[in-house]
This record gives sequence, C-alpha cells and structure tokens, in this order.
Amino acid sequence: MARTLFVSPEQRGALPTIRDALDAADSGAIISIAPGEYDEQITIRGQQVVLAAREPGTVTITSPLRDQPTVSVTDGTVEFSGLAVHSTADSAIRIVGGKAKIVDCSASAGFAAAISVARGADVELRGVEVTSAQYGLIIENADGMVESCAFRDTVDDAVIVRLGARATLRHCTVEGSGFRGIYMYQAGNSSIERCDISRTGDAGIAVADQTSPNIVECWVHDTQGAGITVGRGCGGVIEDCRVENTAPPGVLIDDGARTQVRRNDSAIAKPPVGAQASGSAQQDQEQIDTLLAELDGMIGLTGVKAEVRALIDEIQVNEWRRSEGLSVSTVSNHLVFTGAPGTGKTTVARVYGKLLQALGILPNGRFKEVSRRDLVGQYIGHTAEKAASAFDEARGGVLFIDEAYTLSRSSGGGADFGQEAIDTLVKLMEDHRDEVAVIVAGYTEEMRQFLDTNPGLASRFAKTLEFENYTPEQLVQISGHIAGSDDYLLGEDLDVALLEWFAQIERDQNFGNAREARKLLERMRKSQSTRLRGLGRRPTREDLRTLTLDDLLDAVRE
Repeated sequence: MARTLFVSPEQRGALPTIRDALDAADSGAIISIAPGEYDEQITIRGQQVVLAAREPGTVTITSPLRDQPTVSVTDGTVEFSGLAVHSTADSAIRIVGGKAKIVDCSASAGFAAAISVARGADVELRGVEVTSAQYGLIIENADGMVESCAFRDTVDDAVIVRLGARATLRHCTVEGSGFRGIYMYQAGNSSIERCDISRTGDAGIAVADQTSPNIVECWVHDTQGAGITVGRGCGGVIEDCRVENTAPPGVLIDDGARTQVRRNDSAIAKPPVGAQASGSAQQDQEQIDTLLAELDGMIGLTGVKAEVRALIDEIQVNEWRRSEGLSVSTVSNHLVFTGAPGTGKTTVARVYGKLLQALGILPNGRFKEVSRRDLVGQYIGHTAEKAASAFDEARGGVLFIDEAYTLSRSSGGGADFGQEAIDTLVKLMEDHRDEVAVIVAGYTEEMRQFLDTNPGLASRFAKTLEFENYTPEQLVQISGHIAGSDDYLLGEDLDVALLEWFAQIERDQNFGNAREARKLLERMRKSQSTRLRGLGRRPTREDLRTLTLDDLLDAVRE
C-alpha cells in the first residue's frame, strides 16, 4: 500500500516543505499538501511519486530561483493533482524523460513555456489551465495526451508540438495567443480533436514540415490569420471543422501538401468543442472502478447494487454520446431510498455521490446530510431560507434528506411549515438539478405518502431504490465485519449463536438491521470487559481481541 506523507508548515507532525517530503518519500509515495503558498524549487529525479493538493486549487508553488523551472522532473514517474505552479523566467513545469500525469492543475510562466515536455517523455494532461505565459505548452521528441485543457493569453504560440513529438489534443480551448494557436512541425501523425481555437494573432492551427495530423471537428474562429494553414509536404486530414471569421482563406493548403479536406454538411448535430464541453473527458475511470468495487463489497443489497450500476452505466454512456455530438435525453440524478433503518442507505448515498463526481457530473463528492429540523423554519420565510442554505452547502455534491417523510407531518401546536419545505424543495431541485443530487430516504410506505404531497415531487426523482432488511446470515457477516474493523475476533461457535439470535428477534418497523448488530456488539464488549477484569490476571492479546459465547449470553440478558 502506498505511503502517504503530509506537508504543512502549520500542522504538528507534518513535514514543513514539499522538498522534505520528497527526501523522505519511498517509491510510490503520495505527498498530500495542505493549503498554502510554497516558495520552493522542486526537483524530482527518477522518483515514483504523487504530489496532490489536499484541497484542489488551494496549493500554490512558486520558485525563488527565477532562472530555473519551478517543478523539474527528470526520468521520473510522477502525478500532480490540484496544484497551481508559477514561474517567471523559466518553465513552471518541465518534464524530461519518464512518465507524468498532470490533472486539474494550473500553470503560468512569464518568459518561457508554462509546461515543457522533452526527451522521450510520456505525459498526460487533463483539466489543466495555462494562462499568462510566453508559450503555453511545448512537446518536443515526446508523447502527449492533452485533454480538457485550456491555454489562454500567451504572448507567442499557445501550443507547440515539434521535432519527433506525437501528441493528441482533445477537447482543448486555445484563446488569446499572440501568434499561432497550435503549431505543429515534424510532429508525425498527431491529432487535434474537437478543440476550440480563437483570438489568435496569426493562424489558428499551423501545420508544417512533414507533419500529417488528423484535425477533426474543431472550431477555429476570430483569428487574425487564416483559420488553418498546411505547408508543403504535409499530409493528414481536416475533417468536419468549422472555420469562421478568420483571415481569408479560412483553410490555406500550400501546393505540394497531401492534406485531405472532408466535410459532412448533413450531420444532424455538431459535436461540442473545447474544454468546457469535454463530457466524458472528465471521467475518472480508475476511481469509478474503485467505487463500484466498494459498492460490490457491501454485504447484501443485491437489488440496490444492480440499480446503482444501471444508473451509472446510463450516465456514463450518455456522457460518451454527448461528447460525440449525439442526442442525449435528460436524466435526473435525484433518487428515493426506501427501507428500514440500518440497511446501508447513507453509505450507498455517499458512494453514489462520489461516483457522480468521478463521472464528471458533479464537481465534488461533498455529502450534506439533513433532516426536518435543518429544512423547516419557525416563521414565514424562514423555511425557504433554511432550505436554500442547505442546498448551498451541498452544492456540487449530494444533499441527503433522512426521514424525508417527516416534512409532510405536522409538528402540532400551531403553524407548521413542512409543506412549504416540500414546495421549496421541488423548486430548488429543478433550479439546481445540475449542481446538487438530492436523495430522500425513509420507510417505504411513509415515503410513498411523502411523494404524493406535491404534484411535481415524484417526477423530480429518477428512481426509487428499495433497501431490504438483512437476512440473519448477512447480519452475522456484518457483525464479523464490525468486530474486525474494531480489532476484535468472534470466538469459536459464536457465529452459530449469533445466527440463532438474529433469526429469532422480532423484526417490526423499528428493527435497526446493521444498527442492531452494532448495538449488540457494543453490549458484548462491555460484557467482555467485565469478564476479563474478573480473570485475576492480565489478559493476553488474544483474550483482549476475542468475543466469546459467554459475552453474547450476558449481553442478550440486558
């Protein structure tokens, strides 16, 4: 398992600088950096390491050495996440050899390329924002995948791919460059796909010197030079591109170029272009797989797992369709969870929120749990204010309303604003449908009645997921899992006794499922403590860890 090192000048026990963490890092280490400004020059040679902001966008790194890159990587295997890197006279980030992944970072450089990649390196840039640099990105004699990135306000060319480089730029935005937007020479079979290039001082895209790129479904507009220029000896394809408001001609192909220009004017939909329209490019497949594995690892809930997987599959495919310019029907991310307490509703809601974040549907995995008292006010106007505040706190994530049916019940004794909360909820769910996923939860029958309290309420939710009671066998498994997580073991034959106990206890509406298992184990631990105190000797490590049949019998007598 990868070791995590914490960097914070303020936190006791953490390392004070990023360089200290790099010195202490072993292979594969994750360096988690607290919010703040770090005046450091970072050099990484041959290391395998991850540098990640603890809170994305809150970590700024600026080198005190004007004539050196702020972050320099040579023959390493690195990942940077959520960092802002700035420099003055040299590059903000320089990658020479090795492999690098740069995700959700920003970079700027006064008199150099904000990001430079060279000498056989293999880099992946996703969600990177480059502003105010001499050049935005230079890839030379290296491989690059550049997705959902933005290059703005560069003095010279925004992106240069050259001298044996092979790169794919997909769903990128290039605007405000002083010279060319994207310049390729001796770049082989590189690609520019669904990019938005505008406000360049010269050509939007310039291809030269034996380069044969695929330029597909791009939008080049508002350029002082031609939209796309291709030099003698170049090949490749320009396919289904929009070239508008540029110097004439929009597409300039020199004599001796082999480039093919293809147009599909009958296309029903024009694919969205640029970093903001990337859709599936923002999906984190590794995180999606991890979260689905976590879901699958939960005990029971077979039907719920299948329903969540079906929802995620539909969302993911819709994002892929959207990125290809295909029609996509509107899908609500709001859900209803019904069932008894202790059946995993809150846990599944948290995982669902993180899945929506990994799919790029919601910007963060924030989880805000509220109940009636957090939404219902005590005087006219107070309820709308409280509901709006709850939505604002959940913005970008999940708002989980437990026992939501209580909103439709009068608290007795005077005016009740529960119905106002429901009506406000309906409006907010529509107004913020792309910002917050609302999950309402509660007992099955009560939730049916709740959904009938407002004509538009039920239609706001995509699906109702029914959480069934756990079987006795599953409750034994849950007991073992809870015990293990607290460093306890179930003693010999205890699982058989637990099975008998869970099989015979009454399962009325107040039955707590996993909560019953947890409460029983808490009582068993108390019984164990009394038993061990009476041994007349210091208990062994095994004694301290093991819960026995006697502990269960004593606990159920309470």
